[in-house]
Amino acid sequence: MFSDFKSDGFMFLVVLAVIVFVCAQSLFFMKKAWTRGKELGITTDKLKNAVTSSAIFSFAPAIGIAITVITLSVALGYVLPWIRLTVIGAIQYETTAAIAALEAAGMTGGISQAINDPEIFAAISWVMTIGSILPLILIPIILKKIQKGVSDVASKNSKWMDVMTAAAFIGLISAFIGRGLAGTGNAKEATIGDGAGILSLAALVSSIGFMLFFTLLNKKLKKNWIEALAMPLSMVLAMVIVVLINSFLPEIAAVEWRY
Repeated sequence: MFSDFKSDGFMFLVVLAVIVFVCAQSLFFMKKAWTRGKELGITTDKLKNAVTSSAIFSFAPAIGIAITVITLSVALGYVLPWIRLTVIGAIQYETTAAIAALEAAGMTGGISQAINDPEIFAAISWVMTIGSILPLILIPIILKKIQKGVSDVASKNSKWMDVMTAAAFIGLISAFIGRGLAGTGNAKEATIGDGAGILSLAALVSSIGFMLFFTLLNKKLKKNWIEALAMPLSMVLAMVIVVLINSFLPEIAAVEWRY
């Protein structure tokens, strides 16, 4: 009865409605921005260049979004991740929220297992959605105060500001590193790749290596497109490394130290 609930007609109607709304909203604000630019005396050529540059640099984030949809598709199908990432989702949040909801439901296999229970699927959907709604509510209310506090700290001690920014970023990255080094999988089903092991370590190390390479390349060549594509390319190449290990070295790929 529920075998196709993740990709039935209703789900596709929902994603179609979301996409139409987002596209209409984008076109509306693009028109408003174009009109305002003309009022400010900006030439048509400059406006066209701004639109073209924005379109080009939106390509890189789109790669990351596509990768996130593929990553979540095993567990959630294509439609729900498509809906989420069309609006406000990001791989850093969506995967973490989905895994947290799965673990709360008693499923330790992570997003490498298919979710066939409609109730668990609905719970994951709510966790992912509510978590993204909260910033939309809080930002208009407290962002100005946060910015003022940050500006005050920066004006008094810029080094301390750098430390706080770095600490917040490192804390976020540490959650993913911890999952790669010590994530727990499902010992009963023994699904390859759901716990910490060779594959998770290979993905972690290779993605870091590729990111460092593109960062150094950007510093040397000073090309903006390298900076924009560095993260999605690192993700794609790390996935290629994992696929190659799993394809050509299956015995090594199956090695995991956290079940």
